[in-house]
Amino acid sequence: MVRLLGPAEVRDLADRLDLSPTKRLGQNFVHDPNTVRKIVAAARVERGERVVEIGPGLGSLTLGLIEAGASVTAVEIDHRLAELLPATVAAAGAPEGSLEVVRADALEIAELPGDPTLLVANLPYNVSVPVLLHFLETFPRIRAGLVMVQAEVGHRLAAAPGSKVYGGPSAKAAWYADVRVVAPVSRQVFWPVPNVDSVLVRLDRHEPPGDEAERVATFALVDAAFGQRRKMLRVSLGGELGPESARIITAAGIDPTARGEVLGVADFLAIARAARVG
Repeated sequence: MVRLLGPAEVRDLADRLDLSPTKRLGQNFVHDPNTVRKIVAAARVERGERVVEIGPGLGSLTLGLIEAGASVTAVEIDHRLAELLPATVAAAGAPEGSLEVVRADALEIAELPGDPTLLVANLPYNVSVPVLLHFLETFPRIRAGLVMVQAEVGHRLAAAPGSKVYGGPSAKAAWYADVRVVAPVSRQVFWPVPNVDSVLVRLDRHEPPGDEAERVATFALVDAAFGQRRKMLRVSLGGELGPESARIITAAGIDPTARGEVLGVADFLAIARAARVG
């Protein structure tokens, strides 16, 4: 039986490290076992599955994943947390071999031991989108993910074209996966209590709509369109497409006077393909 961490255990571990959570690293630790089990259930963890967890912190979610029968590859940038986590997991009664810790920057990591197929994480608020996109791009064997992020970010990731919060992260995430917000998370389950709301976001990977070269070209168009989101496409994409931007956009079946916020990732891909044809 794996014992999960409660508020007292979380504070005790932090005191042992003389740890003051830092805003720079986006550290807010979950201390409620019921919330941990809610996250694990929403992730649909399968017994025997290898899960990658980004920023395990003091181990609250790590223990919940192991309790569900998963083995965990934990990516942690803070050396103190990385060194303490194995002892915490062992003391909680976790099976031997159920945890492997990788001390690394999640934005730069290129290899993961154990070849995980599921991503579950309480992502640091300050780098949640680039970390998530990096993992989706770098580790195609990840079939699905369940991440806890700032509510504003979560709704942006899951937004559809035309939504007020739809933007570059929405289009890029849609290249890799179907994305949806599944539940809110109370501020009170964190220590320290954050000053923003959080949500759980689920991602289910699908086949990408194009190859890697097309992804790079499509993402460049997305960046250009949302870098000048109030301008018409023929203007905002001019830097990428050149003086023939209006003709190329029209050839892709898109109105060159439209704005990027109404285009889905398939539309940006169509423009990238039209540009390649010339």
